[in-house]
Amino acid sequence: MPSTHGLTHINLAVRDLQRSLLFYKSVFGVREYYRDARCIQVQGPGPYDVLAFERNKAKAGKGGGITHFGFRLVKPANLAGVLKRVTKAGGRILRTGAFGPGLPFAYVADPDGYEIEIWYE
Repeated sequence: MPSTHGLTHINLAVRDLQRSLLFYKSVFGVREYYRDARCIQVQGPGPYDVLAFERNKAKAGKGGGITHFGFRLVKPANLAGVLKRVTKAGGRILRTGAFGPGLPFAYVADPDGYEIEIWYE
């Protein structure tokens, strides 16, 4: 088996590069490290995570078979603050719950409609 750092990036087709950057920066604290006329790439929140936002209005928000992607919290108590930042940044809370005692989760949508799972376990 090859040695990897795990799944390290996802490329999202978005309607508005700046809007996507501001959403993920506000909610997850990502940091921009590359930009050109049609793409912005950010690092974080994990040490090897990369999100790339590619301007493509025709494909924005369409899953193509991927139903959601997720961010795993370090502390379960962080979920409430993350959900406040989601709505403040233009996202929507889709549903919340718990896998069991002390194991909360939430599904949210970013401004383009991509579904994101935020959970602790």
